[in-house]
Amino acid sequence: MSPVGDLEPEIEEESSGEDLVLGERIRGLRKRRKMTLAQLAESCNLSTGYISQIERNLAFPSIPALVNIAKSLGVTVQWFFAGASPVPPDEHGYVIRRGNRLRIQYEHGIIDELVTPKMSLQVEMIYTRLPPGTESAQSYTHDGDGVGFVISGELEIWVGERHFHLHEGDSCSYSSGEPHRYRNPGPGEAIVMWAISPPSF
Repeated sequence: MSPVGDLEPEIEEESSGEDLVLGERIRGLRKRRKMTLAQLAESCNLSTGYISQIERNLAFPSIPALVNIAKSLGVTVQWFFAGASPVPPDEHGYVIRRGNRLRIQYEHGIIDELVTPKMSLQVEMIYTRLPPGTESAQSYTHDGDGVGFVISGELEIWVGERHFHLHEGDSCSYSSGEPHRYRNPGPGEAIVMWAISPPSF
């Protein structure tokens, strides 16, 4: 995985209540693991100040940064998805209503929404919204295989040394163990549906 220690945190002026849960979850899990900020920072190759800002909800992490934090804390990124309203008992584990999706917001306004039941099944599906010009920053890896489908807009994706430019209706598949990153090169928002099996993100 590429080092991400030189990333500067982006300060966000406004956040929803759901987005503010991320920092609390990271801090709570770090304390349960009996790790100091400095130990977590060293383990995931990030600066102590950057993690401190994320924990205090003064910055959103990049996608590779959160992947590194999750690995260092012994969980997958899926553990940090938060939000959703109460689910009717007969739908629990089967149906995810649009307004009940768990979500994570990253730096630069990139948003992931989980559209499969959390921590279940053998596949994980994520609905991603990327504002124009945003990207996942450095390459990152995790276990499993990935498939991406561009619902709207454009997506550039790098898998290892390969580079692809996808448009609405295009799809790609790859081993998530290969370093990969992506960006929205278009003038409008890009919406991508990702499937990962087994759930490892």
